[in-house]
Amino acid sequence: MSIAIEAEGLAKEYPGGVKALDGLSFSVEEGTVFGLLGPNGAGKSTTVKILTTLAHPDSGSASVAGFDVLREPARVREAIGVVSQAGGLDRQATGRENLRLQGQVFGMGGAKLERRVSELLDQFGLAEAGDRLVRGYSGGMSRRLDVALGLVHEPKVLFLDEPTTGLDPEVRAEMWEEIERLTGAGLSVLLTTHYLEEADRLAARLAIVDRGKVVAEGSPDELKRELRGDAIHVELGGGSDDGQVRDALAAVQGIDEILVADRVLHARAEDGARSVPAVLSALEAARVEVASVTVARPSLDDVYLRFTGRTFRAAEAQTSDQPKTKEAAR
Repeated sequence: MSIAIEAEGLAKEYPGGVKALDGLSFSVEEGTVFGLLGPNGAGKSTTVKILTTLAHPDSGSASVAGFDVLREPARVREAIGVVSQAGGLDRQATGRENLRLQGQVFGMGGAKLERRVSELLDQFGLAEAGDRLVRGYSGGMSRRLDVALGLVHEPKVLFLDEPTTGLDPEVRAEMWEEIERLTGAGLSVLLTTHYLEEADRLAARLAIVDRGKVVAEGSPDELKRELRGDAIHVELGGGSDDGQVRDALAAVQGIDEILVADRVLHARAEDGARSVPAVLSALEAARVEVASVTVARPSLDDVYLRFTGRTFRAAEAQTSDQPKTKEAAR
């Protein structure tokens, strides 16, 4: 299968010594949805800026739709559609006017452009709202129009940078359905997200990004299958330190990958349900207070934990506490 996007060894450092990308590499097959999954600050948006010719890497190379992003930036721009986090709508214009202007930017016009505009308004459920000012659109309607804007000129590759950030759960689910419908048209999509469920549902393959590097790559199911057995999560009470918890479980057979983060014990077991009594008994003997315990099949959060040594939630919290430049914060 042909490759729609290829990035090799991308590195980017911002003023102040903030390293946004540190040798990031991945490839995207044509006609698939590929996810870049990572916490805020992992380098996802910097990657998109480089691939869409809005930024230059300090080193490394990349191509999109067969065109080198540094040597052939104009050809890349002709071949791609981009839906950024901030969006690109003129809120004082109608939905139809927004789409028409976008088409004109790409040299489209006349009856062909009008047909394309009407087609997209219908496709994204905006036909009745097409002649209304965008300032009156709901958040979900605006985001659907953003995606339609990126498709006016029928690009080969579509970049969706955090497309559902800020949307409520119901509207986010509607956007997922819209994105799923795009895959049937043979479009290649690069989706960046920090929502685990979003990556699990939409991406045929994904790369987990941490501190500017790809730490794991594969389909969501492949990555989860690498984690044999069950995940055990124990919410701990107060009064015990991490070392005390790990020491308590050291002698429990069948338990491994033990990690304590944010007062939650994470561990793996071949048979989680059978192992829970022994885990609770060991913690009780060590006078470790337990608030709750759950057993679950592997999730992408567990995959992230395996490859980075911290939970996704802890990574997000750590990133938000660190000073960054405006660019590297994305």
